[in-house]
Amino acid sequence: MKFNRELFPSESFPKASSTGFPYKYLSGIDTPHDLRKLPREAIPAVADEVREFMVDTITRVGGHFGAGLGVVELTTALHYVFNTPQDRIVIDTGHQGYPHKILTGRKNELYSIRQKGGLSGFLKRDESEYDSFGAGHATTSISAALGMATARDLKGEDYNVVAVIGDGAMTGGLAYEAMNNCGIQKRKILVVLNDNNMSIAPNVWAISNYFTNVFASPTLQKLREKVIDVTEQTGEFGDRFRKVAQKLEGGIKAVITPGMLFESLGFRYFGPVNGHNVPQLIKILELVKDIETPVLLHITTQKGKGYAPAEVDKQFLHAIGKIDKITGKSLAKKPEITPPPLYQNVFGQAMVEICESNPHVVGITAAMPDGTGLNILSDKMPERVIDVGIAEGHGVTFAAGMACEGTVPVVAIYSSFLQRAFDHIAHDVALQQLHVVFALDRGGLAGADGPTHHGVLDYAYLRIIQGMVVMAPKDEQELRDMLYSAVHSAEFKKGPVSLRYPRGNSIGVEIKPMKMLPLGKSETLRKGRDVAIIAIGNMVHKSLKAAELLREEGIDAEVVNARFVKPLDTAMLDDICSRFEKIVTVEDGQIQGGFGSAVLEYVGTKHNRNVDVLMHGIPDVYVEHGTQDELWTELGLDADGIANVVKEHIGFPQRGIPQHLEMELAVK
Repeated sequence: MKFNRELFPSESFPKASSTGFPYKYLSGIDTPHDLRKLPREAIPAVADEVREFMVDTITRVGGHFGAGLGVVELTTALHYVFNTPQDRIVIDTGHQGYPHKILTGRKNELYSIRQKGGLSGFLKRDESEYDSFGAGHATTSISAALGMATARDLKGEDYNVVAVIGDGAMTGGLAYEAMNNCGIQKRKILVVLNDNNMSIAPNVWAISNYFTNVFASPTLQKLREKVIDVTEQTGEFGDRFRKVAQKLEGGIKAVITPGMLFESLGFRYFGPVNGHNVPQLIKILELVKDIETPVLLHITTQKGKGYAPAEVDKQFLHAIGKIDKITGKSLAKKPEITPPPLYQNVFGQAMVEICESNPHVVGITAAMPDGTGLNILSDKMPERVIDVGIAEGHGVTFAAGMACEGTVPVVAIYSSFLQRAFDHIAHDVALQQLHVVFALDRGGLAGADGPTHHGVLDYAYLRIIQGMVVMAPKDEQELRDMLYSAVHSAEFKKGPVSLRYPRGNSIGVEIKPMKMLPLGKSETLRKGRDVAIIAIGNMVHKSLKAAELLREEGIDAEVVNARFVKPLDTAMLDDICSRFEKIVTVEDGQIQGGFGSAVLEYVGTKHNRNVDVLMHGIPDVYVEHGTQDELWTELGLDADGIANVVKEHIGFPQRGIPQHLEMELAVK
């Protein structure tokens, strides 16, 4: 999605241009080509200006913050040394990409980031030619970069490929699969490991930096190659000599660096290097860029570097709303009325209550304890929360192993992130009928993070798995009841169970003690005569509001809270089909294969001649970023939109006002 200039009048925001923004160097940098025209001694100042510009902009509009601040020097050095966009740079995780956007022609649009019609919070191929690979999920960079390098070699082309991986992404298994294949293929590729203490602990000291420069020097590289060439011609003596030399070099590295793992995977390892020392970064990048085998450059950085509040509180300032630039404190106005709790916190508190009474329950998270609400449980019972890192597949199979031994694991992962563990759910959990509970946060439209984070596929990809229970609560109390039932009810213990809930604040209903829910049973919230609306999860209350709007126009709609995508309440569907000719299903998930499809499959089999079912949800498109309210309105998933869809489905107003309501309206 390209930047929509019409949506963003920028008069109130300073521009980093030669006409209006007081930056000595950044004002004249519209592309990396401009950056590369500058003398080397100016590049540290450019990095300082990039950081200042990012701080000035993002503190005003919000966005991912700490990770980008940590890679300012690295990003500047990479674009200075490499000939981008001909040379490819793949950034992982994508929220480290803000400095990259600033240097690649998007600085004057940065104020629009993560807003509807504005720049994406991640890298996107259709946003810029400099975005070689787009991703919102972590650990993809090395695989993608190796694919690019392979395509390059097959086509006989000549350019560099760089993968920048960090901010926890090295905890994911995909990175090691890719590195193993790099070592096998032996293609020219540079992997930069940005170690900001979120993945591999730093090991920085003067001797290490000294040997890094020695190992990377062209002189030593040539000497190393000559030694190999000569000794290959001297028979058994040469073999022994090479082994001694390799042991000596490897021994030194094993003592002074953590690089032996990478060397064993086939990489030439260099580092650790101070990732905030621009001259040193430029020097080492220039030394390693021409090495014709896989290279791993290990740099150490500080998340939030250069902005004191972010350096102190890395977790809180990972992503921000509008904050005071000086103090780092939020500028969000405190609401006059306390808002309902976040769904993630409702889940976290329910986990505390469950774990206090059941010693067999444990929470599992994939590097998102705060985002999922499991931090609430961890604060009180740290031994009952296990963080597996950004390794969703491992987390699910790990949970399966725990379930084999009688533990009840509750795997709390964002809906879109759990997509990465589909095979593990199907093969390791469901096939063995293991009782693992999946709590899917960010179900539906996630908002400003956009299509990489929207949880719109879970109904579809989970309901096709044999034996899986799939449910979604209409409010926070039902979330508590579903979690309690999933953990304790004998009906639910025959296999895996999933429940999904949205991002943001809950409805605001009264919190009561948790209770058991019957498996596969819906509830009718509003009786009606003209049309039936069967809604699931976050769309239930919107459908109730839509029914009130329809009532004002003389349409009497019945509203059912389905609760379950699988198993469906077939008794309810039989009853609905016996009383209504028109049915509308409503979900904030993908229509294809989702909740509405499940209803239509059943109705089409049993009642296909008498009932007309319309499925309303997310169409076959990738929904871009924006606020949740903006996106719901755009897709017709707010109350007005649902009401309009219902009216169109039943042929209103052409069909006229139902007879049984004419008298009521006449009286009014």
